[in-house]
Amino acid sequence: MAEYTVVHDAAQFVRNRDEGLDAVPDAAVVVEDGTVVAAGPSVEVVQEYPPENAAVAINADGKTVLPGFVDPHTHAVFAGDRADEFTAKLQGKTYQEIASEGGGILRTVRAVQETPRKALVRNLLSHLDRMLAHGTTTAEVKSGYGLTVESETKLLEAIREADKRHPIDLVPTFMGAHAVPEGWDTDDYVDHVIEEQLPAVADRGLAEFCDIFCETGIFTVEQSRRVLTAGREYGLTPKIHAEEFERIGGAELAAELGASSADHLLQATPEDAQDLARADVVPVLLPGTAFALDAEYADPEQFAAAGTTVAIATDFNPNCFSQSMEFTVDLACHGMRMDPASALRAATAGAASAVDRPDGPGRLREGDPGDLVIADVPDYEHMPYNFGVSTVETVLKSGEVVHDAR
Repeated sequence: MAEYTVVHDAAQFVRNRDEGLDAVPDAAVVVEDGTVVAAGPSVEVVQEYPPENAAVAINADGKTVLPGFVDPHTHAVFAGDRADEFTAKLQGKTYQEIASEGGGILRTVRAVQETPRKALVRNLLSHLDRMLAHGTTTAEVKSGYGLTVESETKLLEAIREADKRHPIDLVPTFMGAHAVPEGWDTDDYVDHVIEEQLPAVADRGLAEFCDIFCETGIFTVEQSRRVLTAGREYGLTPKIHAEEFERIGGAELAAELGASSADHLLQATPEDAQDLARADVVPVLLPGTAFALDAEYADPEQFAAAGTTVAIATDFNPNCFSQSMEFTVDLACHGMRMDPASALRAATAGAASAVDRPDGPGRLREGDPGDLVIADVPDYEHMPYNFGVSTVETVLKSGEVVHDAR
């Protein structure tokens, strides 16, 4: 028996090419040694790679095969529970009001600081299981609920351990500048992040990116510049939370620093979009956040018009509690008015670019990783069309079945 996996007779095979989404009817895909080695019309592919000779053969008759989702913005490692804040929001309280009363990020920080690393790993693995069931095969995960050297490194170590134990590939991001701890002056805390947290993270090789919450009342543009510049000196690529509640210049800073991505961007302008496009910074739009906050959605059209790659992500965190990239695609279509092809591209190849993986996951061309999803729909348009349910049936990572709901 040959050591390859073949998914054959799919109603539709979807992949990303440089020019856009490509859908092939009556198709098959073959993965060998973790890599796509053939993809195209089923009648041609199965002649060279017969299902009866495969190590794994899956008949995808009537179903759609597409790249595994890449989730490029999550805060998936945390402790505690904030479901009561959801009720408070429904009763009219704002995000800022809840935070001023001791809730929000700092409430989760207190829980994380009291939680052992083993429990954080257990929590993260549970979330990853749900993400995988909805088709995610690569995910970025941020620290940021620690705000001390000990707790930030604890979070990043939990991410590293979960990455070893779970099929989803994890991309670690250091975000010690997520909030200002109670009792700290902001400038003093920025100094602490730069002088103590960053060296500890870099010395242990715990992160790939450095992120910051650049927002009115949290970190200014200049404070953000200091942290991200210091992070880059330690080998961490900049990312930035920008223009979520107010437009204060975070997108412009992302362009100035050549960040990998600028995320949120609800208040961004066409000028910001042009700046990001010129600097090759990926805008990561988070429709679930707007949905959770009952806020206006970001405008993907202005970024597309500027000629830049667009990504979407869940922003999974205690305030935006969705592990589903399927739901994110639904919201991108229903809330941001993206067409299904654009939304799925933003959730795969676009999202991979936001975590500096433009030639790996999210594409399914020959030579790409064999990370794929089999959805129980006749074509890709049916995924957001059939909103509110999961259509993901089977998930393969490097050609191995890692989730099967058949």
